[in-house]
Amino acid sequence: MNNQSTIDKMKQMRLYAMADNYYNSTQNNLHRDYTLDEYLALLIDQEWEYRYNKRIQNLITTAGFRYPASVQDVDYSANRSLDRNTFERLALLDFIKRGENVIVTGATGTGKSYLAQALGHNACTRQYKTMYYNFARLIDQIKLSKLEGTYMKLLNKIEKSDLLILDDFGLIAFDDHARNALMDIVELKYDKSSLIIAAQIPVKNWHETIGEGTIADAILDRLVHASHRIELTGESLRKNKMKKSQKN
Repeated sequence: MNNQSTIDKMKQMRLYAMADNYYNSTQNNLHRDYTLDEYLALLIDQEWEYRYNKRIQNLITTAGFRYPASVQDVDYSANRSLDRNTFERLALLDFIKRGENVIVTGATGTGKSYLAQALGHNACTRQYKTMYYNFARLIDQIKLSKLEGTYMKLLNKIEKSDLLILDDFGLIAFDDHARNALMDIVELKYDKSSLIIAAQIPVKNWHETIGEGTIADAILDRLVHASHRIELTGESLRKNKMKKSQKN
């Protein structure tokens, strides 16, 4: 039997992990330690694991996170009113299955973005399609897409995501473009998939921030309804770390 021919055929069928492991096992005679059924199962398992991990990595890359974040590395020791049980329940991602939203608010530096992205990374590992945007940059992208005639394509991409994360929400002044775009997005996601919003502005001030009472009412009714809230308090974690480093 021509082993190289078999390996080439595997690669042509894009069975790359199977091809690599088959080559290694034939080079080192590892296949002799298994029955035919065991060896076939081993090759298939290795190919499956390779594709599974590759898909997760692709989901993380496509999501566009600003930096790596992990639910395992969340700091519960800081005095910022983060309830561990609440966050760990959210990390189970049942809220995505139910099409519910998560709202994380708090002053700058309290870790809003990290928590939002940690949940997003976790969603990718569970193979949920996730998209991360800085809200101001998303609005700029939406304005450009309208000029280029690709707005509906962008909305379709957003609609297909299982989880949309909007970071730094409300830091830019809302104009008609921003209000209408947010209304379109919220309408697309409502009761179908989930949003995570991280904002310095308390939820009670969102109506005023969005402006145009009728549109603000419609947005908040869909956005805040059936949402889980995390309200962070305390000083900036970054400032505290700097203070500690200076003391040391």
